[in-house]
Amino acid sequence: MAAITPRAVFVTRDTDYELLLARHATRGQAKFFLESRGQSLSEVEDRHARFQAALAQARAAVPGDWRQALARRADLDRFLFAPEDIVVAVGQDGLVANVAKYLAGQPVIGLNPAPDLYDGVLARIAVAQLGSLLPASVAGAAAIERRTMVQAVLDGGERLLALNEIFVGHRSHQSARYRIEAGEAAEDHSSSGLIVASGTGATGWARSISEATGLGVPLGPEEPALGYWVREPFPSVATATRLRAGKLAETTLRVVSRMNEGGVVFADGIEQDFIAFDWGRRVVFAPAPRALQLVVG
Repeated sequence: MAAITPRAVFVTRDTDYELLLARHATRGQAKFFLESRGQSLSEVEDRHARFQAALAQARAAVPGDWRQALARRADLDRFLFAPEDIVVAVGQDGLVANVAKYLAGQPVIGLNPAPDLYDGVLARIAVAQLGSLLPASVAGAAAIERRTMVQAVLDGGERLLALNEIFVGHRSHQSARYRIEAGEAAEDHSSSGLIVASGTGATGWARSISEATGLGVPLGPEEPALGYWVREPFPSVATATRLRAGKLAETTLRVVSRMNEGGVVFADGIEQDFIAFDWGRRVVFAPAPRALQLVVG
């Protein structure tokens, strides 16, 4: 039986120009909308054209005998990835996080189409490198970082995966009420919610909390451990603040909801994909059993 040829799956998100067209229906209406507010459409169009040129260059670098596919971020939950796929996320770092939870060990190349606009922490590969990295990834010759992911399992059997972090809290600005259990320690909380992050996520939202509170948790991106940070815990006769941050290496973190309504759990900032977390529900956090296979060169 002939071997299945590899497939390069390019993952993109809508550009600002495409989002403006979707909102205003025509280029003329989008132009009028911006100009009536003292803004110009030309810069947005230039960024769109630059992105499309980078995407076309990337797709032209795929070996001629390979298959190709294009998946938009909004369609990832319906896209069928195959074991032989090499995934190329073209855009900002967040796009790598968006696709990570839908994969089962396929290599991911984060392609940076605009190094002057995007930091490239995860999407660090230049378009010119892609032609050599694709066959190297198939051959197992590319350098790989196996980045730990966060897993949350709820008592109803639902499971969330995240490359960066998972949030537990209230869907509005109300206080989140819950019981937190880390190892043998436990206490009731009233806070702005908490996040559980991987070493990758520790450079993002978790870093902001760490710098604001001075509660740093040393965590490497490939380390099979997680960190947790509680946002603005409030001390009272019924709530405590001792469990504000910590590292989860040999233990899990358990959270039990004390919210009658509005409690949510969501991953990697995708708030619309939340799972309801109302009174009595329990969620357990631990490193995910699979990691992101990030091609780094």
